[in-house]
Amino acid sequence: MTSVTAIGQTLTQARKWYDEGRYDQAKPVFKKFIKQQPANGNYCLWYGVCCLKTGEPAAAVKPLETAVKKRIPSGQLYLAQAYHNVYRFDDAVKVYEEYIAELIRRKRPTDEAETLLAKSKQAQRLLKGVEEVCIVDSIVVDKKNFLSAYRNGPESGHIFMYNAYFKDETEQESTVFETELRNRIYYAKIQGDTTYNILSRSKMADGWSKESPLPGAVNEGVNANYPYVMSDGITVYYAGDGPGSLGGYDIFVTRYNTSNDTYLNPENVGMPFNSPFNDYMYVVDEYNNLGWFASDRYQPEGKVCIYTFVPNASKRVYDYEHTEKDKLIRLASLHSIRESWTDNNTVADARQRLRLLSTEKSVEKKEHDFEFIIDDQTIYYHLTDFHSAEAKETFNVYRRLERNFKQTGNKLKNQRNAYMRATDADKKRMTPGILDLEKRMEQLSAELKQTAIKVRNLEKANLK
Repeated sequence: MTSVTAIGQTLTQARKWYDEGRYDQAKPVFKKFIKQQPANGNYCLWYGVCCLKTGEPAAAVKPLETAVKKRIPSGQLYLAQAYHNVYRFDDAVKVYEEYIAELIRRKRPTDEAETLLAKSKQAQRLLKGVEEVCIVDSIVVDKKNFLSAYRNGPESGHIFMYNAYFKDETEQESTVFETELRNRIYYAKIQGDTTYNILSRSKMADGWSKESPLPGAVNEGVNANYPYVMSDGITVYYAGDGPGSLGGYDIFVTRYNTSNDTYLNPENVGMPFNSPFNDYMYVVDEYNNLGWFASDRYQPEGKVCIYTFVPNASKRVYDYEHTEKDKLIRLASLHSIRESWTDNNTVADARQRLRLLSTEKSVEKKEHDFEFIIDDQTIYYHLTDFHSAEAKETFNVYRRLERNFKQTGNKLKNQRNAYMRATDADKKRMTPGILDLEKRMEQLSAELKQTAIKVRNLEKANLK
């Protein structure tokens, strides 16, 4: 009699934890009961949901399938979520549709299920276009300090945690991107409706301008956060959890449309960058040909994985029709980064660049910001050295051109190295791109020389 009472008390306590969302505590209790009664639909539902909520979707599938067979209410909803999180998107869509049909029959609301069904259908489409990208490194870090794992060089701008940059003690889980020239910032901030919006400010003569939201569709989702702007000043990567995401934050890209002062409709960057979990803070260092992004896929609470990858000059995708389904899912979910290695030389070169960047991060900041010759007697090292406002502004244009010249040269070097190792078919495909880069290098070189002359003439005219 005592043992029966004790069992009842244990089950009651586990149900209480379950109802309170304390799934990690309830899970081992329900697991014990499932071993005793593996066909009990309620036990299977409770244990399956606990596994799902604690980041073990694969372990959740079998018990939730049993709960559905036993026709336990809400079993279909959770089974579909488990299928979605293990990349069984076809199965997820089928179960969601069955669940929605049942809700309609019972005259129950279908909004939540319709939203989740849309995410699984989006995932179905994205799985057919998984990008072939080389992931060269991954490291698990504390979420609160995750930016410490990014090794991008100063040419690609500067990234900070919001609270550290603004010295703000309010709870803001967001970041700040500052351009290379430190004359513009982009950041996410909690709004009155408790969602994050991306805002920007420009450096003025007397300080920073007032903050203004990015125009267009960027902030129309539920949350927009973790902005990063490419060196062209037009392309923006950010994370959003609204329509078009697979679950939690997804990485999106948009571009500024100068003709109407707004941003184009954002596009999901797809897999393997995005997953059914939270993926964000996409950063590309064009000069060093490396990129980073963060993901909490299959990570414990409070931890994230920072992936380092080699950006593609143009998007390449795996052949969906001729790639084994299980292998495609492994590649899409980044089950093993080694599976993304198709060229050991590419990996070795990228890791060497990463080591150099890591070393540079620990070196003391240079005494001079730059070195620009005005004439045989005068060399400038800081923007404050300029006397002419027009010359200073033109010099900023010169620096942007110089950065583009270096980045384009680096791309050309990488393309030439890849060309030497490529097959004849790949060489034929790569040739037009290399020729375009060579032409662009010539154009930039000419623009650099002309702009440097203009800077010198403007400054010397002011000094007369």
